[in-house]
Amino acid sequence: MENTELSIYLNQGIDRIIKRVIDGTLTNPKETAFLLRYFSHSKKAKQRRNEWENMGTHIPAFLIASITHSCNLHCKGCYARDNGNCSDHTEKTMLGTTDWEKAFKEARNLGIGFIILAGGEPLVRPDVLTVAAKIPQIIFPIFTNGTLINEAYFALFDKKRNLVPIISIEGTETSTDQRRGDGVYRNVLAKMEQLKEKNILFGISITVTTENIGEVTSDSFMETMAGLGCQLVFFIEYVPTDPKTNHLAFTDRERSQLEERQEVLRQKFASVLFLSFPGDEDKMGGCIAAGRGFFHINPYGAAEACPFSPYSDRTIKETSLLEVLDSPFFKKLRLERLVGGEHSGGCALFEQESAVRALLEEA
Repeated sequence: MENTELSIYLNQGIDRIIKRVIDGTLTNPKETAFLLRYFSHSKKAKQRRNEWENMGTHIPAFLIASITHSCNLHCKGCYARDNGNCSDHTEKTMLGTTDWEKAFKEARNLGIGFIILAGGEPLVRPDVLTVAAKIPQIIFPIFTNGTLINEAYFALFDKKRNLVPIISIEGTETSTDQRRGDGVYRNVLAKMEQLKEKNILFGISITVTTENIGEVTSDSFMETMAGLGCQLVFFIEYVPTDPKTNHLAFTDRERSQLEERQEVLRQKFASVLFLSFPGDEDKMGGCIAAGRGFFHINPYGAAEACPFSPYSDRTIKETSLLEVLDSPFFKKLRLERLVGGEHSGGCALFEQESAVRALLEEA
């Protein structure tokens, strides 16, 4: 799929997503009003991306920003800790508030409509979230473990509806606490109940493995989540950080199972939006990293193709987002079809790490 075709596909997909979420919030006037305003912003952003496309520059609709390396939890198998984006001890200097504000505003001006805030644990950076809250033209899904949501954050999420908490969970209490720590499940469910009471749009993110796929795609689990007010569900395929956990990674069997179950869940839970990564990429002509559909900025400013592939030849401390998208490394990844090539399932860049490193040396 060429860039122009991909842009059309993603633009149409974004419109469908927004309309689906609006449909699910019709009993929530404040949320619906914000989303209707954002729909207007989204149209203008799409126009800006199309203008750049006509000038020969492809602007992705999404950006992933890991705004901190700090986290209050130590989840088993965390890829962010494994690749250095999450660490208790590092000599590297994280980007400051001003750096992130500059990046967010530049993203808005380019037509980027969604910036996923990740980490580490993004809620340890209230300074960055406050900056993001002031840019209503962009929706900021915040991928958080949920444990640090407090009254100040409830107030911020209520007032600034472009900040959307996406709470990580592994399934039931046993599965969640086994990976995230004792008491985490009950903690985050209590936060979900409060979000529902305050009519704040939120979602969940689930790392899906060969062991929990049946549990997290079951009707009973989704009934619990929907009952708590969850309206967005992200299924993220597990990427091994240790050869000993390779058995948890999906095969074609699990990918087919997830796709089939998603269709069933979409029919049964019409008010909930279900998305999967990287599973949905096969509909977009392969991996959409390296600027095809998104790219990643790590806590120190390095621009990477994807959070699962921590290699970079540009930093936003020294270059603009526009220059990052034009980087030799990103270009080589696209030219060699490591992104946008035939999609066989799983994370394309993670599974071709040696080829990615070789291209970086050439860039």
